[in-house]
Amino acid sequence: MRLTAEEVAEATGGELRGKRAATADSYAIDTRRLDKGGCFVALRGERDGNQFVADAWKRGATMAIVTRAPARLRAGRAVVVVPDSLAALGELGDYARRRLTAATVVGITGSAGKTATKDLLAAALAGSHRVHASPASCNNEAGVPLTLLAADSETEVVVTEMGARFPGNITELCTIAEPQVGVITHVGMAHAGLLGGREGIARVKGELLEALDRDGTAVLDAADEFTPALAARTRAKVLKVGVGDIPGADVRAVDVVLDDELRPRFRLETPWGTTDVSLAVRGEHQAVNAAMAATVALDLGAPLDRVAEGLAHAATAAWRMDVTRTPDGLTVVNDAYNASPSSMAAALRSFARLAPKKRRVAVLGEMLELGEHARAEHEHIGRLAIESNVDVVIAVGAGARPIADGARAAGADGAEVLEVDDADSALAALSERAGPGDAVLVKASRAVGLERVAEALTPGAGA
Repeated sequence: MRLTAEEVAEATGGELRGKRAATADSYAIDTRRLDKGGCFVALRGERDGNQFVADAWKRGATMAIVTRAPARLRAGRAVVVVPDSLAALGELGDYARRRLTAATVVGITGSAGKTATKDLLAAALAGSHRVHASPASCNNEAGVPLTLLAADSETEVVVTEMGARFPGNITELCTIAEPQVGVITHVGMAHAGLLGGREGIARVKGELLEALDRDGTAVLDAADEFTPALAARTRAKVLKVGVGDIPGADVRAVDVVLDDELRPRFRLETPWGTTDVSLAVRGEHQAVNAAMAATVALDLGAPLDRVAEGLAHAATAAWRMDVTRTPDGLTVVNDAYNASPSSMAAALRSFARLAPKKRRVAVLGEMLELGEHARAEHEHIGRLAIESNVDVVIAVGAGARPIADGARAAGADGAEVLEVDDADSALAALSERAGPGDAVLVKASRAVGLERVAEALTPGAGA
């Protein structure tokens, strides 16, 4: 969205200095991701963004939103000085939303599957609508405004991912984005330590449904125990999605099978018709994500055949069930982008569907932000690994030790269970155990950095 410095100052209530007619058509909070002709928003966090304004000018920025005016302003540039640059970005996102008069905004939240569902929806709509979706996991107080600002006046659907770290977080995001469609993928235990267990998570995720008006649509997981209570919190039409013969589901993915690359195929049954769907993304859990994406697309008027075609070509972010087969016959499943109890369980269930010639090896790290629930949830994952026919469980880091405890408690008589300190130690353990014919799953919360293990096992290989 192209805005002048004068419009930015008006939207944020900031003090404009420099060229009033300076324009920007892109927006970034990191100068490394700043396009020429863009606006740099200098946020203050662990690092003070005001220190990088000079770098923004070097990279071709035309304006900057700052909390401290630079000592020297380049000719032809503009700065807008505000008390709080994050709040100003939110106000700018609200300004952008009001200019997107023809666009339907879709908000997607949930304990897992947000990014995949967002990417699947963008693909499902691509054949029939002008759609813009948030990049990667751009889902917070900065990400949602940046998503709106990246849309143009001809955009018909904006797909926004919405994360939550505290009560009221999604309400704040909805105040900016004003969604007409809300999707809750499911209520799990991600961020349980911050939000107060599943009940607290359900309360916060439900803020999205409360933001919808009577003409809106809510899409929910028919199998989730919290769905009835969530549905009662919205005035919008509710559509429920399930896998298999789920009672009360309006849309179903049935007869789900995985190929030898863990890509799902299924029959999609909907009020708009029935069709076969084949996905390029991997994991059995992608069937319900795709069915949710299809439900939104169909409800917005996309033809069923184009929805199925779009889903077939959808891709999502790296390190999400990426399957690589090395020249010497080792299969590596890199799902190290992030982890929560539900996504860890989904990865193990899909990993169990692989048919390696020899053994399954699971390299599992800590799931963060679980608070008082951490030990129980990690032990559960250890038990599930054994139930998923994993032959070697490698628990990485002190926080993951309960995974090993759970695996041993599950009666892992025929399985080997190890505890190692870090990624390097995990690699050393793998070098002695994983070889041709084996399959290795790598998964942990992003901060653990286990993607290094998968990348070391597959040097120069593509997913």
